[in-house]
Amino acid sequence: MRLVQVAQHASDLQRAAEFYSRLLSAKPTAVFDPPGLLFFDLDGVRLLLEPGAPSSLLYLDVPDARRAVQQLKGWGVEVVAEPRMIFRHGDGRLGPAGTEEWMAFIKDSEANTVGLVSQVSSA
Repeated sequence: MRLVQVAQHASDLQRAAEFYSRLLSAKPTAVFDPPGLLFFDLDGVRLLLEPGAPSSLLYLDVPDARRAVQQLKGWGVEVVAEPRMIFRHGDGRLGPAGTEEWMAFIKDSEANTVGLVSQVSSA
């Protein structure tokens, strides 16, 4: 079994399209308005943004959470939690052994919290 789609609340599809296009460095895969559905492809998993969806907590893989937050601050994005090291992967069960997992949290254009996750070498 694999994850096919994740839905996220978006009151304003145009605003959400602009925000997520910039954040993901990708254009929407599809827009159906009406009824008000906006899709992005996240490596084979559809991200659906729509007014009727509940708010979800998405965790997005970024190369470096610290750099991503600095860039997003420059765009005026609200940072909920600054980047910090959450965990050291010693055995490879949840991430590559010998890496540190860093996380930060931001608010998207629709006031949803989004996690930014990076796994960096601890050497």
